[in-house]
Amino acid sequence: MATSAAAAVQDEPATRFAKDQLKAIVERIERLEEEKKTISDDIRDVYAEAKGNGFDTKALRTIVRMRKQDANERAEQETILETYMQALGML
Repeated sequence: MATSAAAAVQDEPATRFAKDQLKAIVERIERLEEEKKTISDDIRDVYAEAKGNGFDTKALRTIVRMRKQDANERAEQETILETYMQALGML
């Protein structure tokens, strides 16, 4: 019984490697989550600065989102939006 207790205390090399690898992965994720939070806070600060300078933050967010899109995709979405607006009598 003493040998099984000793075996439980000391992990086998493969198990130890897996535990160490898992711990390293979790620590990397935690570090990246912290960096993501920091970047998110920085972005929020830039939007607050823009608002303080009189810019419309909703329009800025729309522009940023649109600039991420492919030109063809953006044109297609604009066409669909215009079609819907015409159908609703908004144009």
